[in-house]
Amino acid sequence: MRLLLIGYGRMGKLVDELSKSYDFEVAGRLDIDNNRDGTGITAEQVRNVDVAIDFSTADAVVTNLPRLAEHGVNLVVGTTGWVAQERAMRKVVTDTGIGVVAAANFSLGVNLFLALAARAARLFEPHEEFGAWIHEIHHAAKIDAPSGTALALQTEMVRNGYTHAIDMASTRVGAAPGTHTVGVDGPSETIALTHTTRDRATFARGALEAARWVQGRHGWFSMRDVLGLNAD
Repeated sequence: MRLLLIGYGRMGKLVDELSKSYDFEVAGRLDIDNNRDGTGITAEQVRNVDVAIDFSTADAVVTNLPRLAEHGVNLVVGTTGWVAQERAMRKVVTDTGIGVVAAANFSLGVNLFLALAARAARLFEPHEEFGAWIHEIHHAAKIDAPSGTALALQTEMVRNGYTHAIDMASTRVGAAPGTHTVGVDGPSETIALTHTTRDRATFARGALEAARWVQGRHGWFSMRDVLGLNAD
């Protein structure tokens, strides 16, 4: 299986490092120096590429995805911060028939955590005396805030019937790879669910799993699809 890497920062390099253990051969590495405005995504570059993984920037994703779609290349998107353009990107996928797995977080634990947050939302919805919050901590270099995962947690709670306010807070400090907490506080008690990432390799492994899964598929998918959680 031949893999195209788009974005060659920390995550791109981790995916590259782990790719052989997932039976991928890296067919190309595109970054700002050779893919400004998507110019590196050419017919020659994507020839015989089975799937691409994008860990670039939010602005770059909305250029890269349509260009890959023109060439019929399926894609895994790990970049966050482009939710405002999601509807347009979904239309590109529908019109061209490619397959895309887009996720705010590729960690298995985080995706199970999202399912827990959904269940908690349903349980606490009838109890107005409890207030809810989401707090996330990431490294100082992370640009988007709140994180894509924090927004996904909020969306999942609302989608599962939570109608009360959810206070959202972000911290950017040091080299923290990522901690997310969903909590509820009542008159005399507090309940908190926390997921902490110890190693960024979990995101790279999840992206490679998604890349294997999306080959030959058509449509817009999430890690819930990859992990079979939507069958629940």
